[in-house]
Amino acid sequence: MGNSEYCSQFLFFVVFLLVLTVTLVVSEEAQANDTFLLNLKRLRSKLGRINKPSIKEIQSPDGDLIDCVPLYLQPAFDHPMLKGHKPLRAPKRPKGLNSTGVIGETFQTWTISGESCSDGTIPIRRTKEEDLLRASSIKKYGRKPKGRIMSRDISGISNHEHAIGYITRKEVYGAKASINVWAPKVAAPSEFSLSQIWIMSGLFSNDLNTIEAGWQVSPELYGDHCPRFFIYWTSDAYRETGCYNLLCSGFIQIDNRIAMGASISPLSTMNGGQFDINIMIWKDPKHGHWWLEFGKGLIVGYWPSFLFSHLTNHASMVQFGGEIVNTQASDGHTSTQMGSGHFAGEGFRRAAYFRNLEAVDWDNNLFPASKLQIFADRPQCYDIRKGRNAVWGNYFYYGGSGSRNIKCT
Repeated sequence: MGNSEYCSQFLFFVVFLLVLTVTLVVSEEAQANDTFLLNLKRLRSKLGRINKPSIKEIQSPDGDLIDCVPLYLQPAFDHPMLKGHKPLRAPKRPKGLNSTGVIGETFQTWTISGESCSDGTIPIRRTKEEDLLRASSIKKYGRKPKGRIMSRDISGISNHEHAIGYITRKEVYGAKASINVWAPKVAAPSEFSLSQIWIMSGLFSNDLNTIEAGWQVSPELYGDHCPRFFIYWTSDAYRETGCYNLLCSGFIQIDNRIAMGASISPLSTMNGGQFDINIMIWKDPKHGHWWLEFGKGLIVGYWPSFLFSHLTNHASMVQFGGEIVNTQASDGHTSTQMGSGHFAGEGFRRAAYFRNLEAVDWDNNLFPASKLQIFADRPQCYDIRKGRNAVWGNYFYYGGSGSRNIKCT
């Protein structure tokens, strides 16, 4: 083979490699572009389902956008069983309500400017693109990841830790409490710290039913470290059903003064003012739906009974208390705080508390949670102490600092 022929073949081979490389790069870029466009399409589709047309937009001082959405356009009515459903009027509240000993009433930050949503609309916190991008997946946005089952008897999930008070009965139809509000520090974006009421049934089955309401700090869900009022529900142990707030069809809101997922103001301070939110959940004896009251007499809305299996009839356990997620379990323990970040023994103005704990019986009567039992997964990290007096009724202090305490490892 002559030099000229050899050079020609070598040149051809070089050109072939260059063409192949360019082709592969272009192909990979095209695939990457297709993936990006598909994800963008999914993101915008999800936003379109969550964010409903509004008649007014309110800019909250904390950066939230609150949309005033016509009542009949809210996400609940995307549910096939709610097509054409007309929101019900608030039922009779449980008998025996007692509002004595109220230290302070809390409000939501978005209302500070004096702006409000008109009658016939409800305020909904707008979901933004960055909210979805923080989530582990667009599909699961607004839902607790599979396996995050609160009950220690069911889950065996070691990265969720609790300090709770609870009552068990053959039949229970609701619960009420005043919950002290703080701004605990959360150590990692995927962790959270919350304080809430759980209404539960089907504890030892694969379709655990829960209704939950309280306050939480969740950087992944909200993008900040503000305590926010929230609700949650599931009818299958958090696998496929349910969501936070109004991020899926389910909860029907009727009140125009409360925005789910909006931040709470003012907050409790160490050795200073203490502020609570009052929450009550109860089952309407007439229609069987589960209703939610926030603050002093603000009946926010209801979970239709058909969403559930076990809770269609009644609950079998009510729990009150705090929960954190510890994603750093393999490397020690998280420094995420529960409650105020201080232990129960430090008492008033230092430790967080639940007070005036009550439950609802079959005849729509409130009764004191006098048989309250308490439990803490890891008392060296987060603990709980209960008590009773004439003003606070049945109460408990709870919380802790996580790994900031040298005994918590």
